[in-house]
Order: sequence, then C-alpha cells, then structure tokens
Amino acid sequence: MSISRIYKILFVLIIFCFFSCKSEKKEPVITKNKQTLQLTDTELLDTIQKQTFNYFWEGAEPNSGLARERLHMDDVYPTSPKNTVTTGGSGFGLMAILVGVERGWITKDEALNRYLKIVDFLEKADRFHGAWSHWIDGETGKAYPFGKKDNGGDLVETAFLVQGLLTVSEYFKDGNEKEQELVNKIDQLWKEVEWNWYTKNGEDVLYWHWSPEYNWEMNFPVGGYNECLIMYVLAAASPTHSISKSVYEKGWARDGKIVSNDSLYGEPLVLDYFEHDTAAVGPLFWAHYSYLGLNPKGLSDQYADYWTLTQNHAKIHYKYAQENPKNYKGYGDSLWGLTSSYSIKGYAGHRPGNDLGVVSPTAALSSFPYTPKESMQMLRYMYTKQDSLIGKYGPYDAFSLEDNWYLPRYLAIDQGPIPVMIENHRTGLFWKLFMQNKDVQTGLDKLGFTVKK
Repeated sequence: MSISRIYKILFVLIIFCFFSCKSEKKEPVITKNKQTLQLTDTELLDTIQKQTFNYFWEGAEPNSGLARERLHMDDVYPTSPKNTVTTGGSGFGLMAILVGVERGWITKDEALNRYLKIVDFLEKADRFHGAWSHWIDGETGKAYPFGKKDNGGDLVETAFLVQGLLTVSEYFKDGNEKEQELVNKIDQLWKEVEWNWYTKNGEDVLYWHWSPEYNWEMNFPVGGYNECLIMYVLAAASPTHSISKSVYEKGWARDGKIVSNDSLYGEPLVLDYFEHDTAAVGPLFWAHYSYLGLNPKGLSDQYADYWTLTQNHAKIHYKYAQENPKNYKGYGDSLWGLTSSYSIKGYAGHRPGNDLGVVSPTAALSSFPYTPKESMQMLRYMYTKQDSLIGKYGPYDAFSLEDNWYLPRYLAIDQGPIPVMIENHRTGLFWKLFMQNKDVQTGLDKLGFTVKK
C-alpha cells in the first residue's frame, strides 16, 4: 500500500480497529456446497460477476446512484455513515454496471437512466478545481472528510472515476438522443478536471490532494510505481488541462529511478515498488485499479512492458502463497492473494513482506486476466469449500483461516475490480472501450507509450 494511502486511512484505522476488535468473531467454516460443486467454470464466473455487479446496482446509494463506500451486512458503520459514497469505487461501479448490461441482467436503457442520475449528481457535487473528494455525502453532494485535512479534491480517486466515465461514454457514443445527452454530460465533466493545477504551481509532479481550507498541507506528491498510473495518463490526455511529459518523467518515473532490475520467485519486478523493501512487491490492487480500462497487453513505454509488470505481480503473489514462508493455514494453490483490505485489527496493506495471514479474495479474483488458471482455482475454492464466506454481493472483503476470522462486510474498491477484470479476461470489453477513446490515445502518445495490438 502506498505511503499516501496509509496516511489517509490512519484515522479510519484507529476508529475501525476499536469497533472491529469488539465485533463478534466470525469463524470461517469449511463447507461443501453441493450446488456450486456442480457449476462449470463459466457458471462460476457468471455467478460471481452477477453478485459483485449487484453491489453497484441493488446496493447503490439511492439518492446519487453511486457506490456506497462500504456495505456492512452486520449493519455496523464505525467510520462513516451508510450514505457515504466513494469516488474511486464509483468509477469501478460505473464499469461494473456495463457487465450487467452485457450479461443481460439489466437492460441498456435501465443502465442509461442510472448513469444520467449519477452524472446529474456529480455535476452538482462539490468539486475542487474540477476534482471530486474521496468521500461524498450521497444525499447532499457535499464533500465528506476522509481525514481532517483530506476534505477537498482527491485527484487519484477522481482519476478512477473518470476512467469509468470515459468507458461509459465510449459505450454510448453512437447512440440515440438520450444516450448522446449522457455522452455530452460526461465530456463536460471530463473537461472540467484541472489536472495541471494539481502540479502545485507548476512542479514536475502531480499532487494527490488539495483543500480550500488546508491548501497543499496533505503534501503527497505521487511518484514511483503504485496504483496511480491512470492518473498520469488521464492528466496527459486531458483536452483542456493537460500536463507536460516532464511531469510524468520527473514526477511519476523519478527521472528513470522507477525502473527495477530485481526479481522475486524468478519473476522480474520490472518497476520499483519503491515504498517497500528492496525486491518487494506491493499489494495486488496496484495491478488492478489503473488497468480496469488501461489495457496492459502490448502496452509499453521507456520504463516498462506493462503486461510483464502486471502479470508478474500476480504470479509473485501466487508463488508466495505456495511457498507460504509463515506457514499460515490454508495458503497454497487454491488460496492466495494479498491486498489492502479489512484486517483483523482494522485495515491493512497486506502483501509479501507484510503478511498477516489475511487473504482478500479480490486480489486473486481481479487477477483473472494475468493468472486465469490460478485465479480459477481460487474462485472454485471460495464457492465450493468456503461458501460460508460468500454473501449477497459475492465474497466478503477478507478472512483469515489462521485466526478463524472474517466479518460480513464489503468495500466498493475491492468488489468493483472483480466483475470488471473478469470481463476483461472473458471478452476484453473494458480494455476495448477505454483504449479506443481518442483523448486517451493522445495522452498515451504524448507520454511516449506504444500500443501493440
């Protein structure tokens, strides 16, 4: 987990830890579900996609239509009200809704009506030089502080939202008058994000936050490899507020220091997960968030082959679980994947090097494009041997067989990548839509990316 994101959740962790530790302990029970045992791989994929899609369809905040930051089936909300919506998770949810259309669970017109409701809300919601806050009150559109000083624009979360908006726009761009209305509204929102303003008076780096009350006091320049590549791509792609290539090269790539020559388990790291130990990798969400729309296949620049980067990231997590250096219960071929998620004491950035024995299903399940066989093993294990960990909206956020722990709770940022990345594995839908956007193509070209089909 990046240092910036760790800092941002400190206040959440303290409060959440208090409540989590007092929550009733739920023990995962190994069961065998006769119904799911008989499901084919295709039926399993359909099942989990539909459940996770429904987090963003049935489970959405009713006034805004956006994704609730969290849904706790035990109805305990220690850190923020239930009507709190998340900007980044809503971007993932916009894409997840298209899964529902493509799979026939809702109609295209139903999705269109939801999207219009969402963009109308986003137009009126608080923005800070075009960027939305991390959390928004779903009833009022006002910024809901993620932390004391984190009460303004969040450019990373905004990038995740815009990734979803542009994908939806591509899906409807050749449609009827009502669909063109949606496309035009999205185009206006996209053009109003002042990406270059977040260089803090022209520095060669993008900053994560700005607040009208605290200005730049959060002080998080975003550089070095993490989950934020999509932010730099979109900032370069903006037709109205674009950054220069030097911001990418000096800020994100740190004058070339982003490149790594290290390997783990025989897999080259490609880029330097510099906020962690030498020759270490980050939590697996780093291989997901930017690549819901940005297709790493055939994508490269002067620093990396992004398919090798993302695929190796998943392979390393899988091989780590096979080795299981801490001898945690259950780890192996069918139980693997570490990422930032709920944990036994609050929230943690699980990864090799910071392994607490807590597995987050989204890690392996959102890695289907990179590790289809290994991810399918995890999916089948979850639905046939650990179905007590499956709820209304798919697998619960995290669990530990080692400590006999789980909570019946969901996070939007963890549920969202599952149906989207599975769809990319099955049909490549979101990679096709996002990568065909003309502004995105301009941005990639500006930064020196090459795209091989």
